[in-house]
Amino acid sequence: MAIKVNEIFHSIQGESSWSGQPCVFIRLTGCNLRCAYCDTSYAYEQGALMEIPEILERVGELRCSLVEVTGGEPLLQADTPRLIVRLLNAGHTVLLETNGSLDIGVVDRRCVRIVDIKCPSSGMSGQNDLRNLEKLGAHDELKFVIGTREDYEFARRIISSVPAARGRINFSPVFGAVDPRLLAGWILEDRLPVRLNLQLHKIIWGPEATGV
Repeated sequence: MAIKVNEIFHSIQGESSWSGQPCVFIRLTGCNLRCAYCDTSYAYEQGALMEIPEILERVGELRCSLVEVTGGEPLLQADTPRLIVRLLNAGHTVLLETNGSLDIGVVDRRCVRIVDIKCPSSGMSGQNDLRNLEKLGAHDELKFVIGTREDYEFARRIISSVPAARGRINFSPVFGAVDPRLLAGWILEDRLPVRLNLQLHKIIWGPEATGV
């Protein structure tokens, strides 16, 4: 049960409704998408194989109860669901950040599944598996990275069909490309029940930092 891991590090959660909390990140290697604004392209191929017990040991050394499995795209690796179960059974609160192109139904429902629905400016909106919307639980989340007004309108149409997920929907401006004030204005004007989510880690450490 070896998994290719890009990095494991302790930082502040920068996105989703968990933003601001200390968190251990397990970044897995590999991604099936190539988003125009991707900020983790270094995880496309770089990494080393680790056994699940080895990963758990490293996470334990970092002494933090909140853990996020991210990528790349973590669900590309067949043993990722097993890793998540082991983390949950060890007493961790586990978040999974997934790009929305693969089936989230393989993931233990105790895990908080954060599904990134790709908007048109990503160049990858045709890869969304919208069947995942029907599989969202009450504590799962949606994330939309907004780069243009077209993206905003796309996201607004999508969320109109998922009332069960309301309150856990995140709209994030593409960092450095969209003024957060502009996106905030659109949200307020339309009275959308969403969370404006800035990438806190980039504000703290800068957009080029990794492993923080």
